[in-house]
Amino acid sequence: MQSTVSASSKKMLFIADVHLGAFSESANHQLEADLIALIDYADQHQFDIALLGDIFDYWIEYRDFTPTLGKKLLERLRIFNQEHDSVLFITGNHDNWTLGHFSDLGFDVEPDYRILPIQKKSVLLLHGDATGKTIDQLKRPLLHRLIRNKYFLKIYRTILPPKAGLTVMQQFSKMTRHLGDENEETETLNIWAEKILNRSNIDYIICGHDHTARRITCPGGTFFNTGSFYGKRSLVAYNNGQYQLVIWNSNLQKLIPFQNQAVVNE
Repeated sequence: MQSTVSASSKKMLFIADVHLGAFSESANHQLEADLIALIDYADQHQFDIALLGDIFDYWIEYRDFTPTLGKKLLERLRIFNQEHDSVLFITGNHDNWTLGHFSDLGFDVEPDYRILPIQKKSVLLLHGDATGKTIDQLKRPLLHRLIRNKYFLKIYRTILPPKAGLTVMQQFSKMTRHLGDENEETETLNIWAEKILNRSNIDYIICGHDHTARRITCPGGTFFNTGSFYGKRSLVAYNNGQYQLVIWNSNLQKLIPFQNQAVVNE
Protein backbone atom coordinates (compact mmCIF):
# COMPACT_ATOMS: atom_id res chain seq x y z
CA MET A 1 0.00 0.00 0.00
CA GLN A 2 2.99 2.23 -0.55
CA SER A 3 2.41 4.70 -3.35
CA THR A 4 4.41 7.11 -5.45
CA VAL A 5 1.31 9.12 -6.37
CA SER A 6 1.99 12.75 -5.45
CA ALA A 7 5.31 11.69 -3.94
CA SER A 8 6.93 14.90 -5.17
CA SER A 9 3.93 17.07 -4.43
CA LYS A 10 4.61 20.42 -2.83
CA LYS A 11 0.91 21.15 -2.44
CA MET A 12 -1.86 18.81 -1.41
CA LEU A 13 -5.36 18.98 0.10
CA PHE A 14 -6.73 16.24 2.36
CA ILE A 15 -10.53 16.14 2.59
CA ALA A 16 -12.83 13.78 4.50
CA ASP A 17 -16.40 13.40 5.76
CA VAL A 18 -18.39 15.41 3.26
CA HIS A 19 -21.37 13.05 3.75
CA LEU A 20 -23.02 14.34 0.61
CA GLY A 21 -26.63 13.17 0.54
CA ALA A 22 -27.21 13.34 4.29
CA PHE A 23 -28.98 16.67 4.34
CA SER A 24 -31.85 18.62 2.82
CA GLU A 25 -31.85 19.21 -0.92
CA SER A 26 -30.71 22.81 -0.52
CA ALA A 27 -27.99 21.92 2.00
CA ASN A 28 -26.70 19.11 -0.21
CA HIS A 29 -26.64 21.47 -3.18
CA GLN A 30 -24.61 24.05 -1.24
CA LEU A 31 -22.25 21.40 0.10
CA GLU A 32 -21.60 20.04 -3.38
CA ALA A 33 -21.11 23.56 -4.78
CA ASP A 34 -18.62 24.44 -2.04
CA LEU A 35 -16.57 21.31 -2.66
CA ILE A 36 -16.56 21.91 -6.42
CA ALA A 37 -15.34 25.45 -5.76
CA LEU A 38 -12.53 24.00 -3.65
CA ILE A 39 -11.58 21.64 -6.48
CA ASP A 40 -11.49 24.65 -8.82
CA TYR A 41 -9.18 26.34 -6.33
CA ALA A 42 -6.94 23.26 -6.22
CA ASP A 43 -6.86 23.24 -10.02
CA GLN A 44 -5.91 26.91 -10.24
CA HIS A 45 -3.26 26.72 -7.50
CA GLN A 46 -1.79 23.34 -8.47
CA PHE A 47 -2.79 21.34 -5.41
CA ASP A 48 -3.05 17.58 -5.57
CA ILE A 49 -6.05 16.08 -3.76
CA ALA A 50 -6.58 13.13 -1.43
CA LEU A 51 -10.14 12.20 -0.45
CA LEU A 52 -10.13 10.33 2.86
CA GLY A 53 -13.53 8.71 2.86
CA ASP A 54 -17.21 9.30 3.53
CA ILE A 55 -17.39 11.77 0.67
CA PHE A 56 -20.86 10.29 0.16
CA ASP A 57 -23.21 9.48 3.01
CA TYR A 58 -24.41 6.35 1.22
CA TRP A 59 -23.18 4.67 -1.94
CA ILE A 60 -23.69 1.23 -3.45
CA GLU A 61 -23.11 0.19 -7.05
CA TYR A 62 -24.63 -2.69 -8.99
CA ARG A 63 -23.32 -4.13 -12.23
CA ASP A 64 -25.94 -2.21 -14.19
CA PHE A 65 -26.59 0.64 -11.76
CA THR A 66 -24.56 3.57 -10.47
CA PRO A 67 -26.01 6.10 -7.99
CA THR A 68 -26.64 9.60 -9.31
CA LEU A 69 -25.61 11.15 -6.00
CA GLY A 70 -22.96 13.83 -6.45
CA LYS A 71 -23.07 13.67 -10.25
CA LYS A 72 -21.74 17.22 -10.71
CA LEU A 73 -19.02 16.65 -8.13
CA LEU A 74 -17.84 13.43 -9.74
CA GLU A 75 -17.82 15.00 -13.18
CA ARG A 76 -15.65 17.86 -11.90
CA LEU A 77 -13.28 15.38 -10.29
CA ARG A 78 -13.17 13.30 -13.48
CA ILE A 79 -11.90 16.36 -15.34
CA PHE A 80 -9.42 17.10 -12.53
CA ASN A 81 -8.11 13.53 -12.80
CA GLN A 82 -7.48 14.02 -16.51
CA GLU A 83 -5.49 17.21 -15.98
CA HIS A 84 -3.54 16.36 -12.81
CA ASP A 85 -2.24 13.38 -10.87
CA SER A 86 -5.15 11.05 -10.09
CA VAL A 87 -7.05 11.98 -6.95
CA LEU A 88 -6.45 9.41 -4.23
CA PHE A 89 -9.81 8.16 -2.94
CA ILE A 90 -9.57 6.16 0.27
CA THR A 91 -13.09 4.87 0.72
CA GLY A 92 -14.77 5.26 4.10
CA ASN A 93 -17.38 3.28 5.98
CA HIS A 94 -20.20 5.02 4.06
CA ASP A 95 -18.90 4.91 0.47
CA ASN A 96 -16.87 1.74 -0.02
CA TRP A 97 -19.46 -0.30 -1.97
CA THR A 98 -18.00 0.40 -5.40
CA LEU A 99 -17.65 -1.97 -8.33
CA GLY A 100 -15.27 0.20 -10.29
CA HIS A 101 -17.12 3.42 -11.07
CA PHE A 102 -14.63 5.55 -9.12
CA SER A 103 -11.72 3.89 -10.92
CA ASP A 104 -13.45 4.48 -14.26
CA LEU A 105 -13.53 8.20 -13.42
CA GLY A 106 -9.76 8.19 -12.96
CA PHE A 107 -9.48 7.96 -9.18
CA ASP A 108 -6.71 6.02 -7.49
CA VAL A 109 -9.03 3.98 -5.24
CA GLU A 110 -7.80 2.50 -1.96
CA PRO A 111 -10.10 0.58 0.44
CA ASP A 112 -7.78 0.59 3.47
CA TYR A 113 -4.82 2.95 3.84
CA ARG A 114 -2.00 4.45 1.82
CA ILE A 115 1.51 5.55 2.76
CA LEU A 116 2.82 8.43 0.68
CA PRO A 117 6.39 9.72 0.65
CA ILE A 118 5.97 13.50 0.53
CA GLN A 119 9.11 15.62 0.50
CA LYS A 120 11.16 12.84 2.15
CA LYS A 121 8.58 12.35 4.91
CA SER A 122 6.37 9.29 5.33
CA VAL A 123 2.66 10.14 5.50
CA LEU A 124 0.01 7.58 6.48
CA LEU A 125 -3.42 8.33 5.03
CA LEU A 126 -6.64 6.54 5.95
CA HIS A 127 -10.31 7.20 6.60
CA GLY A 128 -10.02 6.42 10.31
CA ASP A 129 -12.42 3.53 10.79
CA ALA A 130 -9.68 0.91 10.27
CA THR A 131 -6.47 0.13 8.43
CA GLY A 132 -7.16 -3.37 7.14
CA LYS A 133 -4.83 -6.22 8.07
CA THR A 134 -1.70 -4.34 9.16
CA ILE A 135 -0.49 -1.08 10.75
CA ASP A 136 -1.00 -2.34 14.26
CA GLN A 137 -4.53 -3.31 15.05
CA LEU A 138 -6.88 -0.51 14.12
CA LYS A 139 -9.66 -3.00 13.50
CA ARG A 140 -13.07 -2.42 12.00
CA PRO A 141 -16.10 -3.06 14.21
CA LEU A 142 -17.82 -6.38 13.54
CA LEU A 143 -20.72 -4.68 11.71
CA HIS A 144 -18.33 -2.86 9.38
CA ARG A 145 -16.48 -6.07 8.63
CA LEU A 146 -19.78 -7.74 7.77
CA ILE A 147 -20.98 -5.07 5.36
CA ARG A 148 -17.61 -5.01 3.57
CA ASN A 149 -17.63 -8.79 3.16
CA LYS A 150 -17.86 -9.72 -0.53
CA TYR A 151 -20.24 -12.61 0.16
CA PHE A 152 -22.59 -10.39 2.16
CA LEU A 153 -22.59 -7.81 -0.64
CA LYS A 154 -23.27 -10.48 -3.25
CA ILE A 155 -26.30 -11.68 -1.30
CA TYR A 156 -27.42 -8.09 -0.65
CA ARG A 157 -27.31 -7.23 -4.35
CA THR A 158 -29.09 -10.47 -5.23
CA ILE A 159 -31.96 -9.96 -2.78
CA LEU A 160 -32.45 -6.22 -3.21
CA PRO A 161 -32.74 -4.53 -6.62
CA PRO A 162 -30.76 -1.30 -7.12
CA LYS A 163 -33.33 1.29 -6.01
CA ALA A 164 -34.35 -0.71 -2.95
CA GLY A 165 -30.74 -1.51 -2.13
CA LEU A 166 -29.78 2.16 -2.28
CA THR A 167 -32.75 3.14 -0.12
CA VAL A 168 -31.85 0.58 2.53
CA MET A 169 -28.25 1.77 2.46
CA GLN A 170 -29.44 5.35 2.93
CA GLN A 171 -31.49 4.39 5.97
CA PHE A 172 -28.61 2.35 7.34
CA SER A 173 -26.33 5.38 7.04
CA LYS A 174 -28.79 7.43 9.06
CA MET A 175 -28.63 4.88 11.84
CA THR A 176 -24.85 4.55 11.93
CA ARG A 177 -23.79 8.17 11.83
CA HIS A 178 -24.20 10.95 14.39
CA LEU A 179 -23.92 14.08 12.26
CA GLY A 180 -23.66 17.24 14.31
CA ASP A 181 -22.70 15.40 17.49
CA GLU A 182 -20.09 17.50 19.27
CA ASN A 183 -19.09 14.63 21.52
CA GLU A 184 -17.70 12.15 18.98
CA GLU A 185 -15.29 9.69 20.60
CA THR A 186 -11.73 10.66 19.69
CA GLU A 187 -9.66 8.67 22.18
CA THR A 188 -9.39 5.54 20.02
CA LEU A 189 -7.75 7.34 17.11
CA ASN A 190 -5.61 9.53 19.37
CA ILE A 191 -4.11 6.56 21.23
CA TRP A 192 -3.61 4.53 18.06
CA ALA A 193 -1.98 7.41 16.16
CA GLU A 194 0.45 8.22 18.96
CA LYS A 195 1.46 4.56 19.16
CA ILE A 196 2.11 4.36 15.41
CA LEU A 197 4.05 7.62 15.29
CA ASN A 198 6.26 6.68 18.24
CA ARG A 199 6.95 3.10 17.12
CA SER A 200 7.37 3.38 13.36
CA ASN A 201 9.01 5.46 10.66
CA ILE A 202 5.71 7.26 9.93
CA ASP A 203 6.14 11.02 10.26
CA TYR A 204 2.53 12.15 9.78
CA ILE A 205 -0.90 10.56 10.03
CA ILE A 206 -3.92 12.22 8.42
CA CYS A 207 -7.48 10.89 8.61
CA GLY A 208 -11.08 11.84 9.31
CA HIS A 209 -13.96 9.63 10.50
CA ASP A 210 -14.75 11.02 13.97
CA HIS A 211 -15.61 14.53 12.71
CA THR A 212 -13.37 16.34 15.21
CA ALA A 213 -10.64 18.46 13.66
CA ARG A 214 -7.40 18.44 15.62
CA ARG A 215 -3.63 18.34 15.53
CA ILE A 216 -1.70 16.27 18.04
CA THR A 217 2.09 16.38 18.16
CA CYS A 218 4.08 13.66 19.89
CA PRO A 219 7.81 12.74 19.91
CA GLY A 220 7.42 10.48 16.87
CA GLY A 221 5.46 12.82 14.62
CA THR A 222 2.16 14.61 14.11
CA PHE A 223 -1.43 13.40 13.82
CA PHE A 224 -4.05 15.44 11.98
CA ASN A 225 -7.75 14.83 11.84
CA THR A 226 -9.41 16.80 9.04
CA GLY A 227 -12.69 17.17 10.87
CA SER A 228 -15.84 17.12 8.75
CA PHE A 229 -16.08 19.08 5.54
CA TYR A 230 -19.88 19.06 5.89
CA GLY A 231 -19.62 20.94 9.20
CA LYS A 232 -17.13 23.77 9.09
CA ARG A 233 -15.69 23.02 5.64
CA SER A 234 -12.52 21.88 7.40
CA LEU A 235 -9.60 20.03 5.83
CA VAL A 236 -5.83 19.69 6.02
CA ALA A 237 -3.62 21.54 3.55
CA TYR A 238 0.03 20.82 2.77
CA ASN A 239 2.07 23.56 1.16
CA ASN A 240 5.86 23.48 0.74
CA GLY A 241 6.66 21.50 3.86
CA GLN A 242 3.92 22.78 6.15
CA TYR A 243 0.75 20.94 7.16
CA GLN A 244 -2.11 23.02 8.50
CA LEU A 245 -5.73 22.64 9.52
CA VAL A 246 -7.75 25.06 7.42
CA ILE A 247 -11.30 26.06 6.55
CA TRP A 248 -12.49 26.53 2.98
CA ASN A 249 -14.33 29.82 2.60
CA SER A 250 -16.26 29.70 -0.68
CA ASN A 251 -17.31 33.35 -0.45
CA LEU A 252 -13.71 34.53 -0.22
CA GLN A 253 -12.35 31.67 -2.34
CA LYS A 254 -9.63 31.17 0.25
CA LEU A 255 -8.26 28.64 2.70
CA ILE A 256 -8.38 30.16 6.19
CA PRO A 257 -6.33 28.72 9.10
CA PHE A 258 -8.10 27.46 12.18
CA GLN A 259 -7.58 29.75 15.13
CA ASN A 260 -7.01 26.78 17.40
CA GLN A 261 -4.67 24.33 15.66
CA ALA A 262 -4.41 21.92 18.58
CA VAL A 263 -7.97 20.66 18.98
CA VAL A 264 -11.08 21.90 17.21
CA ASN A 265 -14.37 20.34 18.25
CA GLU A 266 -17.21 20.54 15.74
